[in-house]
Amino acid sequence: MRCFQKIALGLSLGAALAAGVAQAQQQQFVNVLTGGQSGVYYPLGVALSQIFAKDIPNVRSTAQVTKASAENLNLLQAGRGELALSLADSVSQAWNGVEEAGFKSKLDKLRGLSATYNNYIQIVASADSGIKTLADLKGKRVSVGAAKSGTELNARAIFKAAGFGYADLAKVEYLPFGESVELMKNRQLDATLQSAGLGVASIRDLATAVKIVVIPVPADVVAKVGDAAYQASVIPANTYSGQAVDVPTAAIPNFLITHSGVSDDIAYRMTKALYDNIETLYAAHNAAKAIKRENAVKGMPVPLHPGAERYYKEVGLIK
Repeated sequence: MRCFQKIALGLSLGAALAAGVAQAQQQQFVNVLTGGQSGVYYPLGVALSQIFAKDIPNVRSTAQVTKASAENLNLLQAGRGELALSLADSVSQAWNGVEEAGFKSKLDKLRGLSATYNNYIQIVASADSGIKTLADLKGKRVSVGAAKSGTELNARAIFKAAGFGYADLAKVEYLPFGESVELMKNRQLDATLQSAGLGVASIRDLATAVKIVVIPVPADVVAKVGDAAYQASVIPANTYSGQAVDVPTAAIPNFLITHSGVSDDIAYRMTKALYDNIETLYAAHNAAKAIKRENAVKGMPVPLHPGAERYYKEVGLIK
């Protein structure tokens, strides 16, 4: 009897082990590459990872803090993430292998999942700095975002279009949003350029601590950038405390990008889960309310992933 019991127990344990191995083999990982915690990418990435973990069977999903656009794209190319948020100009430069933008060669594995919302160039100075125009930034201490980040690439483009460069500034700091704000609070910086969705937490925080001036980027400067990704736009009045009027600036689309190594099934399920749970994204950050399925493939700088394409065909967005 004991012999039969041992055999039965062994078979039972073997079956359980085999089932566990099969389950482990089926489980897939989706790492969502975001940005700094004080930006918009991070709360959206966290919301997306929670949606995927809940909606996609056998998927374990996480959100990773990064230096945003450029780093995200390099990580995707290396297979160290499955989905990332990135600015349109960074995606285009990565696809074309623009070395000065931080891409040593063409990132040919990148594939598009969806357009999202626009980033706005938000140049904010402390009121006591005396800065009121782009030209006033000359000779001042300015943070331009983390080196080679999407924000920093935007800063280079805007300053060049305005007729000056980093050499014209008294000091250049390459810092994430939150650290830039802390230095401004302590009067160690005069201004910060942040490329982000409207109502970004870092600038909201700054505006409650010190009196700020939001610096206009005129439409003629935006046009001089010479990149179709940069469009003249407006930061609406009262987006931040103390900002009483509309301020002209440049807007640049953001995209969700994946890579060719992600299976068609997972890419399809990520795209479907995104739009099936869009209200969850809207709740994660006000900027996400600009995400509309009808705009999902507009201006995509890289080829659409076949899995995402399947979803858009299914819902009649593309033929």
